[in-house]
Amino acid sequence: MHTITICCSFSVRQKMSSPAQERRTGVQLLSAAMLLLFSGCSSMDVIMPNSINALNGTTIKIPCTFTSCYKIDPNMFVMNWTYQETLNDTEEMIMAYHKKRGMVPLRSDRFGERVMFAGNLDKNDLSITLSNVQIEDEGIYNCNVRNPPDRITGQHGIQLNVVTELPPPRDSTIAVAIGASVGGALALLILSMLVVKCLRRHRKKELISEEKMEEEEKLDAEVVAEEGNKHKNSLPEDL
Repeated sequence: MHTITICCSFSVRQKMSSPAQERRTGVQLLSAAMLLLFSGCSSMDVIMPNSINALNGTTIKIPCTFTSCYKIDPNMFVMNWTYQETLNDTEEMIMAYHKKRGMVPLRSDRFGERVMFAGNLDKNDLSITLSNVQIEDEGIYNCNVRNPPDRITGQHGIQLNVVTELPPPRDSTIAVAIGASVGGALALLILSMLVVKCLRRHRKKELISEEKMEEEEKLDAEVVAEEGNKHKNSLPEDL
C-alpha cells in the first residue's frame, strides 16, 4: 500500500517544474521512505534455554518458542530441527515443517521414531519430545525458523546432557530450621527489650512517687512547726 502511494505521488509531482514544488516532492518521498522503513517489522527471536539435562531412559521435552511481528502463513512458513554432536559436526535434520502436513518427524538411524512434535503453531511453540533418551543422544539441538515477511531467520541451539541420575533436590529443612531459630531469637530479644523498657518506666514512676511523698512529708512537717511557733507566740508572757 505504501509503495503505491509513493509511485502515484511521484508521477503527479514529476509534471511540476517549480523549485518549491520539487522540494515538496522530495520531502514527501523521504517521508514515505521513512514510513516504510520504520513501519516494516523484522523482529524474529527464538527463545530456548542454553542447556537441559535428561535422565537416561526417560522422555524429555526440548522447548523452543519464537516471537514474530506476523502470524504464521502456512504457505510461507519454514521451520526445521537439526541435531549435531558438536559445533564442528554436520547438522542432521530430524524434523521439518510441511505446509500441508504440518510438523513432520524425519526418521533417522540415530533417533528412529523417538522424536515427536509437542508444540503448538498457533502459539509459536515449536517444542519437541525425545523418548527413551540414550547417552548417545547428547549433543546440540538446533531450532531454525523463518516466518515471512520477517526478513530475519531465527536460530538457536540447546545442549542436551544425558545423565544416569539426576542431582538430589536441595533439602530445605536445614534452611527452615535456621530461619526459625533466627526468627525465634529475634522475637525473644525484642520481647526482652520491651520487658526491660516497661520495668524501667515502672521504676521511674515509683521514684517520682517516692520523691513526691518525701516532699509532701517535709512540707507537712514545716507546716506543723510553723503552726506550733504561732501558737507559742500567742500565749501570755506571765505563763
